[in-house]
Amino acid sequence: MPKTILVVDDSATMIMSLKASLEMAGFQVHTASDGVKALETLKGGLKPDLIITDINMPNMGGLELIKNARSLPGMRFMPILALTTESQQAKRDEAKKLGATGWLVKPVGGQDLVKVIKQVLPGA
Repeated sequence: MPKTILVVDDSATMIMSLKASLEMAGFQVHTASDGVKALETLKGGLKPDLIITDINMPNMGGLELIKNARSLPGMRFMPILALTTESQQAKRDEAKKLGATGWLVKPVGGQDLVKVIKQVLPGA
């Protein structure tokens, strides 16, 4: 059964690009345009194997999403990758403290992204 990934980004172009790359690599992909919609999806029953989230988004950003997702049942140890244009160490440290598994700075090529996913997601 393919691994499921939830991609959260406010850029439609970024979502299309990530979804295409990940589906070509054999993953099942769900998307959300901000942290609020992602949280609704998770509370609605989606149990992804991995979340990839942007940091700067309207309504609810990635840091808040990471914090909220970690408090949901069954989400404590699920890998969460931040994929963002942010490269400040302070933001990275905060994300790690809130429970992010990894941090990638945009742009990231499809093959590089899949390589990182295989490192953090057993059996991918």
